[in-house]
Amino acid sequence: MKLKTVVYTSDKRTHFFKEIKAIFTDIRSSNFLAYQIAKRDIQAQYRQSVLGILWAFVTPMINAVVWIFLSASGAVAIPTDKLPYPLFVFIGTILWSVFTESLNMPLIQTQAAKGLISKINFPKEAILVAGFYKLLFNTSIKLIIVIIALFVFKVNPGINFLLGGVMIIFIMMFGVVFGMLITPIGMLYKDIGRGIPLALSFLMYTAPVVYQEIKNPMIAKIVNINPLTPLINSARNTLTGYGFEQLPYLLGILGVTLIIGLLGWIFYRVSIPIIVERM
Repeated sequence: MKLKTVVYTSDKRTHFFKEIKAIFTDIRSSNFLAYQIAKRDIQAQYRQSVLGILWAFVTPMINAVVWIFLSASGAVAIPTDKLPYPLFVFIGTILWSVFTESLNMPLIQTQAAKGLISKINFPKEAILVAGFYKLLFNTSIKLIIVIIALFVFKVNPGINFLLGGVMIIFIMMFGVVFGMLITPIGMLYKDIGRGIPLALSFLMYTAPVVYQEIKNPMIAKIVNINPLTPLINSARNTLTGYGFEQLPYLLGILGVTLIIGLLGWIFYRVSIPIIVERM
């Protein structure tokens, strides 16, 4: 096996296109390591758990049951024009859990690998790729539960279900991209990691996770501007046999996500070794 030679110089400049090329090179070279890390983490995650992989959807299930109970009791009246409300809110909470897990993944993965980074020189892409493999595993379990829910409610999405899978990957990418931007700051300040759940609790209600229509014009405008709105609506629609929503806005979000993703990955790649060393 030919070992990679790394030459360190006093040049502190970051060359954009060289970094992009290095990122894709390191992703390919670290794929086996990433797979082994993900496999180890998944086995450790469920080894001493009674429910095992069922924990992958317990939280969104509980959130959905709460809102279904509120709707059934008459405490809140939430109309839906396409789907039964229990199915609407269940898929919405599943999609939200995919986003939150994706957003938290870079910081959680990097904190867990902090000791390894400080002792061994290896491509840092392996950390994120391993986290993405874990996301795919957990999301595939949730997708199976969605299929069961569609069967129970007798909803046949047809070929559009495949587009729903693509939209879920899009949501994962969106969360991971912004998670990479947060991670370097979160490594320095623990307040970031503690504040993310609080911010997400509020952000959930600015997206169409548990409701479809908003009567207040100001809040409705905020929800429409929220980039998560077309992501969640389009994913839920395609998973249940309907079409995309706000397609031009959706395509714009995709383009911006790809650009920010490249910049964020470079920022992560350059900053994390320095931050870990100083810590």
